[in-house]
Order: sequence, then C-alpha cells, then structure tokens
Amino acid sequence: MVDLNKVSRLLDARRPGHALPQALYNDPDAYDFDLEAIFARSWLLIGFEAEVSRPGSWMAQSIGPWPIVVTRDRAGGLHAFHNSCRHRGAQVCPAGKGAAARLVCPYHRWTYELSGELAQATRMPRDFRRSDHGLAAIHVESVGGLLFVCLADDPPPIENLSSAYGPLVAPHGLASGKLAHESVLVEAANWKLAMENARECYHCATSHPELAQSFPVGASAHFDYGEDRRQEDFERRMAAAGLGIGPVEGDWWQAIRFTLNEGFASMTMDGAHAARPLMVETEGGDIGSLRLAIEPHAFVHATADQAFLFSALPAGPRQTIVTSKWLVHADAVEGVDYDLDSLTALWTRTNLQDRDLVENNQRGVDSRGYRPGPYSPEAEALTLRFVDWYCGAARSFIDAQGAGAGRLASVR
Repeated sequence: MVDLNKVSRLLDARRPGHALPQALYNDPDAYDFDLEAIFARSWLLIGFEAEVSRPGSWMAQSIGPWPIVVTRDRAGGLHAFHNSCRHRGAQVCPAGKGAAARLVCPYHRWTYELSGELAQATRMPRDFRRSDHGLAAIHVESVGGLLFVCLADDPPPIENLSSAYGPLVAPHGLASGKLAHESVLVEAANWKLAMENARECYHCATSHPELAQSFPVGASAHFDYGEDRRQEDFERRMAAAGLGIGPVEGDWWQAIRFTLNEGFASMTMDGAHAARPLMVETEGGDIGSLRLAIEPHAFVHATADQAFLFSALPAGPRQTIVTSKWLVHADAVEGVDYDLDSLTALWTRTNLQDRDLVENNQRGVDSRGYRPGPYSPEAEALTLRFVDWYCGAARSFIDAQGAGAGRLASVR
C-alpha cells in the first residue's frame, strides 16, 4: 500500500525552483505512486501510426507493469486494449509487432477480433455470452501520425494538441512514413531523472559534442535565440514556404520549429540528410527541426528527412526503459536510400552518453549527502517546467482521492 500522506509530505517539502526530495527519485512507494497518479492518467506517446498502418497489424508493449496492444482492424479502424485475455488474464500478444487476421491467446486459444470482440472460446457452457468477454478497451488517438494511448477512464483533453500541433507536423507526412529502426536501452535510474536530463541542454556542450554540432545548445526555453539574424531569416523563409513555426503549447505538451546550426540540414553526424526521398521537400529540406515535448515521458524531432521519437517509461524505482524510433519516407529503401548507421548514429551516441549521465545522477541522488539544488532559470527552464508539471499532477491526484484516502493499493 502506498502512503499518500507520505507522498504529500514529500511534495510539500520541495522548494520552488528546486529538484525533488530524494525519496521521489528512489523510493518504491514513489514508483508505485507515479504509475497510478501519472502514467495511468496521462496521454502517452507510444509510437508512430505507420507502425500499425495495414489492416491486421498490431503493436504490443508495456507501460510499467501493464501490457497493452494497439491494432488496426480489417476495415482500417484503430483500437487499443489491455493486453490481457478475458479468460484467465494471460498476455495475448507478445511484446513487439505483428500481423494477424485475429488475436489468439496462447494459453487456451481464446480468439479475438482485431476490434476486440471475443470470436471464439471453446468448451464453455451453453449460457456463456461471448459479447460479455471482449478485450478491455483503452483510449487511443493519432495526432499528426503519432500514436497516443491513455489508460484512464476519463482521459485529459487532447483536442488542443491535435488542433495546434497537427497543422505544424502535417507537411511531414508521418502517418505514411516507414519505421526504419527501433532501439531500447535499460537505464539504471529513475524515470524522472531521465526526463529532467532530456528536457535541458545545460550539459550538451560538454557531454554531447556530436549533438552540439547541429543542435543550438545555447538556446533557452522555447528555443529563444534573442536577436539572431539567422533565426529571423529562418522564420521569414518558413513563413514564405507555408511551414508553421509556433511555439504552441498546452499544460502537458509544447511544440516549436527551430533552425539548426549553420551548415546542418538534419540532426545527423555530418548535418546532411540521411534518407531519401525527403519527407519534406520544401526549401530543399532546409527546414530545421519541429520539436514536440510530451509530459510525462517523450519528445519528437521531425526534420526534412526523418522523425526521431524518444520515450522514457518507468520499470522500477531505479530503472527506466528508453525507446527510440526513427521514421523515414515510406519509399526509402535501406541500403539504397539510407544507411542505417548514418541515420541512427547521432541519437544512438547521444542516448548512450545520456544513459551514463543519468545513471551517475542516480548514484549521486542516492547519497546520504544529497540535497535538492536549484535549477538554472535560463538553461533548465524546460526541466523546471517538467518538474512543476509533475508536482502539480501528483498533487491533483492526491487531492482527488479525498482527505480520508490515506493509502493507495500498490500496483506491484
């Protein structure tokens, strides 16, 4: 049982503008709390719509301890379900992707339509009603070709993201792209430390020399360059080309198109486009990067040649699953139109560098001498935004439980 009063005291102890108290980064109760208060109630970015583009395709993964599956039915409809058989709860689809006419539980062969209805269950009594035992649905939305799920019965609004970010990303054609590569890292650190690191570039100039070649590591907040002629020229070019810039934001997301460093057309090791045909041919593909940040766990960079997705999901008090995905044009052929190593090298190296930084951060946070320090309002503005969002969402959950709730059933 999670003691909500304990978590409430930890939230109360956090000083404004400062990092979190130690227990929120390493306590098993805080991990269980985060699963229920944050990940069971937020819209989560799980991938690209292109990963389940064809009728019969499915994609399965876990959110913490909870397996889910997304399907495309034979009529083209998009669905998402708890990946748990309605017989005795076995996981129906293994983690990964596949295609099938129906989903079949490997335990007792209960068989489900891709739209979730139970199609077959042998040796059940005469009064058994298949219609009562379909897969349990969860909410799923595609926004500009990005797939979101929410486990809550009453999810937060997503319409403002669709209306504001959708037009910005539409020229990139993400829904009709092709997944070129996916990688998974297991990091020995709390998910919040992974995301605090992912929300700032205070460390980038010294820790990510390769990324710093293309990425404007000195910009702050919504990529505020101050009076910068290159940025002003970029904004004029994008406006003339009909490409939106932003920034646009809601309480749990934000997006902006920004210019890359001079001489860089993509976020690659050499700055050249890594895949052809381009996803956006406008301006010869010199369109900067369209960045989307999603609380609590993800970001996307869409350049002319590719889209890169980063996701950090909790797997334990000191363990985070970092998943990265690269999307290219549907017609691009590996080995002909793109080289996988060239496409993935920059973010792969950056992720490995970040893993070492975050795991080192966790070791220091676990110290008896740890005291939460202040964030840099200029260099860590988005990290502060993330931590403030987390504290607000956590407090709202506790308040919604009522003063007498006291304890929350553990999800472990």
